[in-house]
Parts: sequence; structure tokens; C-alpha cells
Amino acid sequence: MSSWYLLFLMLTLLSMFYYICLRRRSRSGTRGEALTSRRAVESGQRAVLPVSVEVEQYAKEVLDFSSHYGSENSMSYTMWNLAGVPNVYPSSGDFTQTAVFRSYGKWWEQCVSAWPRFRRVPKSFHSYDYIELGFEEPVYPTAVEVFETYYPGAIVQILACSCNPFSQNPPTDVRWEVLWSGEPTKMLTPQARQFSPKIKHISFPTNLLRLEVNSSLLDYYTELDAVILRGVKERPLLALYKMPVIDISDLSDSEEEFSDVGGPFRQGTDGKNQRTSNGYFDRLPYELIQLILSHLTLPDLCRLSQSCKLLHQHCCDPLQYTQLSLQPFWARLSDASLEHLRSRCTLLQRLNLSWTGNRGALTLTGFSSFMKACGLSLVCLEMSCCHFLNEACLEVISQSCPGLQELNLSSCDRLNPQAFTHISKLTQLRRLVLYRTKIEQTAILSILTFCIELRHLNLGSCVRIEDYDVVASMLATRCRTLCSLDLWRCRNLTDRGLAELVSGCRMLEELDLGWCPTLQSSTGCFQHLARSLPRLRKLFLTANRTVCDSDIEELAASCPSLQHLDILGTRLVNPASLKKLLQSCPQLVLLDVSFCSQIDMRVVQELSGLFQNVAFKKSFTQ
Repeated sequence: MSSWYLLFLMLTLLSMFYYICLRRRSRSGTRGEALTSRRAVESGQRAVLPVSVEVEQYAKEVLDFSSHYGSENSMSYTMWNLAGVPNVYPSSGDFTQTAVFRSYGKWWEQCVSAWPRFRRVPKSFHSYDYIELGFEEPVYPTAVEVFETYYPGAIVQILACSCNPFSQNPPTDVRWEVLWSGEPTKMLTPQARQFSPKIKHISFPTNLLRLEVNSSLLDYYTELDAVILRGVKERPLLALYKMPVIDISDLSDSEEEFSDVGGPFRQGTDGKNQRTSNGYFDRLPYELIQLILSHLTLPDLCRLSQSCKLLHQHCCDPLQYTQLSLQPFWARLSDASLEHLRSRCTLLQRLNLSWTGNRGALTLTGFSSFMKACGLSLVCLEMSCCHFLNEACLEVISQSCPGLQELNLSSCDRLNPQAFTHISKLTQLRRLVLYRTKIEQTAILSILTFCIELRHLNLGSCVRIEDYDVVASMLATRCRTLCSLDLWRCRNLTDRGLAELVSGCRMLEELDLGWCPTLQSSTGCFQHLARSLPRLRKLFLTANRTVCDSDIEELAASCPSLQHLDILGTRLVNPASLKKLLQSCPQLVLLDVSFCSQIDMRVVQELSGLFQNVAFKKSFTQ
């Protein structure tokens, strides 16, 4: 009788477990889906997607991006080319109708203007750039296809968002789910391909995708042509189980949440504290434990802080948070996250908030509270693509971070021009990135008046600055120790402004004058540049068709430390002057001669054989 009773109990327990599984599955689905899942479990077969018509759609609109090669006032090489049907595919090569990011390879990381890396960045985070695309109809994705037409392999992550970007109502709960992720790859050929990775199913419909890329392994710029989102209107069945995720904001300092087994002390029967069995770990010097924990990523550190009192003390020590990169967690970061981290960041020196806070995830209140509590020791602040920033935020930064030396506002293109005047209060600034911002001439002149310690300045694609000659003159007067200057696509710098700049800023090692059409070699400006800047290591004269042999020969004679040179697009440089440059500049490692009509592939192959340490760049079109 007892055996029957035990069998009955086992069947009851199994039935209860089976019922719980079904309940968990049906929480996020309809009753019909739960029944379908039950039938699949009973039959031992995998659940089949409901029959539905698959929708195929190209991107309707480009909503946001971190950088692009093109101009803000045209369509050539811009991210806006990703909207709509393919312009180039299945052709391969370098085409202006594609979307191209600003950088590629390791070259930018080797420049003097490169930002120092942050510690504790998860090894799984590979993203350098991103683009967000809106589609017409929300669907449950079944496939994503990306047309890569030149040097493919840069895409490392594809995400979907629950927010409808075309809705008139502001989003209340924004969720991001990773559809696919992988490591950056270097393809054996630069030829076009249609990239369609296997994606996972998600529990919400989406018409907002985000592609994240890493071009560090590529030999040249990656070019994207179009993106297809395939999906169904009906909700597909999801997996039966979902692994729990510990969010970085899931923190608590309550003593009651730490178990006695893991704590450093246990209450004895006599009321006295007795040491627990932590082994010999708690006998290690405090500094050694801190060093061990310094190798953990931020989520691991937050998880470990909940294990026992000893590790909670170490994990919450402000010395563990002198550097903090929150960029890898942009999709989950909120005001609550900053609130939980605030007490730990009182000694914070370097902070990366790039890509965070968009679509209401961070507010002025949450950001201000954090900066006021943690900004006193801050020397480096990266806030690339932070669209929640407004004038009040920059005012808080200027007031709360008196010792700030590095500020990155790259692609914060929604900040109004008046907001930038607050930067002039940060008089200790040494590095300032304003790429693709709406800063105007009054604000940049005010900054240069007071921030005379600047070493690195990026004004690339700042189209609202009316007269770059005036800016160059101010730089020459106030910032004589300038080491790197990016004037990519400035439209009105003339030979007069450039001459004044290089005469005053003779410490320059890096100068980007790419796509500056008002500079003419016939004025002698490039030769004067070479003679004035003997420390020069990087020079971009991209798309200046007037660069000629005499300019190259002057670089060979005056700039022996040259490492990176881009003369894309000139028709006036011949192989002889180029060979002379290569012989005179033994440190040269990058030379872009794409679309240089006198430097054909035969010449490139010959020079590559003679100078094997130099990476020659010569793009092609089919």
C-alpha cells in the first residue's frame, strides 16, 4: 500500500512541476499559445511557429548613429543611405551611395588623440559604432539581412527595441533585446555579401533595429547598403525557460540580505561573535583583495557584493570605482542604476556614459544627483551620443567637475548651441571632442579664450562654425601646446587661417584637414605646414585634389616622424615623389592613395614590395 502511496506522491509532484512550467510559459503569451506549447511538450516535439504571412520591409528612416564618413549637408557616404532599397548591391567596391562609418582598423587607436581605454569593460562588448533604423510596421522578427558592399565583417550586434519610434506618445517602458551578437571578423575578401545571421525570437513586436559595429580588424572602411527586416504579425512561440539576468541596478546594502554562512562573523550561543569558515581568504591583506577584485567586470562586482559581508565591504569600496565605463550597459542604465552606484563613486576619476540615457532612460534629476555627488574628483567624462543632455546638464557638469580635463560630446547633435558656453568654465580641459555637434563660433571662441591648456581638440563636421580662420587664429594665440586638431569637413578654412594655425601651434603631431575644399596647394599652404610642424605624425589631406608632388617632397624633407598620411583623390602626385616620401619617413605605416589617378595598382604592388611595413590603401569600384 505504501508503494502505491509513494507512486501517487511522485505523480502529484510531477504534475505540479508540469503545471508550473506551463504557467511560466503562458505568463508572456496567450492562452492559445500555452495550449500549443503543451501539445508540443506532450508530443516531445519542438513548438512550431504559427502560420502567418511574413512581412519583408526595408528601413524607412535612419533615426540615430554614432559617426559617419560623409558630410552633414549631403548624402555621399552618410548613414542616411541605409534607408530604403539597395543602391549598390550586388556590386562591390567604394561607392558614395553607401553608409560608411568614420574610422576603421587599428590606426585611430594608435594616434596621439586616441582616448585611453577603460578598465572593467566586459570582454563580450565589442561595439565601437552604431546605427538605429526605423521600419514601417512592427513585427516579430524572423530574420534580419544586411547588404554589405565593401569590407564586410564589422557587424557585432543586432538589437531590437520595444519602442515604436513613429508613435506620437512618449515611451513608458523601453526594452532592448539582442537578436544576434558575435565577434568582429576579418573577411578574406572585400567583396559584397548579404549578411543574415540566425536571430533569436523575442516577446514583443519591433520596428526599431540597432546595428552595432567594430571595424578594428578591417583593412579599410566597411560600407553598408541596405537592411531588411523580416517578421510576422502574430506572436511566435518563445522558449519554455528564460534565464534570469541580474541587472547592475539590482543592488542593496541591507545587512539582512547577507547570509550568515557567507558573512565574516556568526553569532555564537554565548552572544559573542565567532569567525566563520571563510578559509584563509579574510586573512589576506585588504589591498591584495582589492587588487584581485579589480579584475572583475562591473556586473560581476555587483553580484559579488551580494554574497557576504566581507566581499560586500570590498565590492563597495570607492577605490574599486575610480574608473567606470557604463557604455556596455547603455540598454539597461537608468536613474535607479546611477542611484545605486552613487555611494560607491565618491572617488570617481574617469567616467564613460557614452550611448546611455536615450528615450527617457536618464533624466536631468538622476544625472544631476549623480554628478553632484561624484563629480568633484572627475578628470575624464565621455558622453558620446547622449541625447538626454541639455543645457542644464552641461551647467551641472561645469559646476560639479571643476578639475575636468577630458570631455567627449561626440555626436551629441541635439544640444542647442547656447549649451556649449558652459564648457568655457572648465578651464583645466586638455581634451575636447565636439564632433558633429551644433556648436557655433561664439561658443568655441569663448572656450578657446579660457581653456588655454587644450592639447587635443576635435571640431570635425561642426557645420555651424561660420569662420574657421578666426578659430585657427584664436588657437594659434591661446593654445600653443595643442597636440592634435581635427578639422574634418570644415568648409571655410583658407590658406591664411592654416598658415596662422601652424605658425602658432608648432607642437602639433596630428592634423586632419580631410574634405576641406577651400585649401589650395597653389598658395603654398601645405608646404608651409610641413616646414612648420616637424613633430607631425598624422596628416589627412583627404579629397584635396590640389595636393601635388612639391607638397609630398616637402613632407619628406621636413616631417621624418610621419606615420599616417591620407592623400585620397589627388591626381597630381606621381610615384617618384611618393617613393621619396617612403624613403625619408621610416616610421610611415599607413598611406591612403585611393582615387589617385597616377598611383595605380601596379605602382601600389611595387611599393608594397619595397616598403613592407607600410599599409597601402587603394580602394576600387566594380
